Amino acid sequence: MNPEKHAHTWAIQGGRLIDPVQHLDGVGDLYVAAGRIADPPADAEVQTFDARGLIVAPGLIDLHVHLREPGGSHKETIATGTAAAVAGGFTSVACMPNTTPPLDAPEHVEWVSAEARKVGACRVLPIAAVTLGRRGGELVDFEALRGAGALAFSDDGDGIADDQVMRAALRRVRAIDSVLIQHCQDARLTQGGVMHAGPVADTLGLGGMDPLAEEAMIERDLELVGQEGGRYHVAHVSTARAVELVRQAKAAGLPVTTEVCPHHLTLCDRDVLESGKDPNYKMNPPLRSPADAAACVEGLLDGTIDCIVTDHAPHTAEEKATGFDRAPFGIIGLETAVALAYEVLIASGRSDWPTLLRLMNSAPAEALGLPAPTLATGAPADLTIIDPQARWTIDPDRFASKARNTPYAGREVTSRVVATFVNGQLRHLHPDAQPRMT
Repeated sequence: MNPEKHAHTWAIQGGRLIDPVQHLDGVGDLYVAAGRIADPPADAEVQTFDARGLIVAPGLIDLHVHLREPGGSHKETIATGTAAAVAGGFTSVACMPNTTPPLDAPEHVEWVSAEARKVGACRVLPIAAVTLGRRGGELVDFEALRGAGALAFSDDGDGIADDQVMRAALRRVRAIDSVLIQHCQDARLTQGGVMHAGPVADTLGLGGMDPLAEEAMIERDLELVGQEGGRYHVAHVSTARAVELVRQAKAAGLPVTTEVCPHHLTLCDRDVLESGKDPNYKMNPPLRSPADAAACVEGLLDGTIDCIVTDHAPHTAEEKATGFDRAPFGIIGLETAVALAYEVLIASGRSDWPTLLRLMNSAPAEALGLPAPTLATGAPADLTIIDPQARWTIDPDRFASKARNTPYAGREVTSRVVATFVNGQLRHLHPDAQPRMT
């Protein structure tokens, strides 16, 4: 079956409708017509989807994804990355600018948008670089890049170390009402490091990455935000102290948001040891201590951390096979995010589906300054349908992504995305769900 052929008027029947925007949580029917949530049709040919026992929610948004194009199509493409996104329930993804060339000029941003319109399975929201070449020096033309379609600005992969460059960048994003997303890492404290600095790294004889590298840059940035204003977003927070810094900044009323990845909630540095130094456990920020992971979970639960993202970072098997010291940082995550979030928040008994969905749809939209997705009549029909009881084993060989670099291969998980609609079109349907369509 080709899901893209199914763009009919839809009746999605008997699902548990959860919409954080409307504070909606109840069983009911949902109708889709002309790409939007609609009233029940009076007289039209309707395609039905039996959603009994399933959750029907506004589409998920990932504000931190690496699609690798231009320049890295051997790792991932916009076509394969967005196919992975809809398989994971995401209807919009924001792509980071550390491409070749980087997204530091309007024509590069426009190319990504045009390619996404041609081959993308979901919406692609380009994030532009803050500095030319992502070198941390000369600022980009923020106004021109915003005009070309850049949603936010980041030198992701590198923190902006120079105080005056960061100060000027905050002024520029404030002037155009955008947001600056900072990869918080003082490179002077991580040189030669490949994992979290601590006893596990010492045992393994691997170079450590001092958590102070993350925390010091956040602390510096928050002082500048207090002076200059400008919306500021901390990428992939990973340490207990970093979470506390954000908590304090929010209490002080600063315009600060942050995100966390499932791997910083479900794994820790001990897993590197137990895996036998498997390079699929190598990421940046690195897997931290158990106490750091616990603090990140607490930050989600108390509202300090605004949203869950994947930091989907595809690499080839050959690149990851070069050993822990030499392998590139990063793992993929689009197709496992919902199940891992379920494990942390719901299977643990600490939270519920409305909260999980808010962290993955309305909250990331708000952090980016976008309208939050909703099931309200007239809204774009971006929908994620989840089987909350499905038990499955993570098998990277079945991923839609071009890459396979995940530490979760073989992990038994619960909850699975069974269908994803983008603008009213069915862009993903799990084979087990096909009998639900009539």
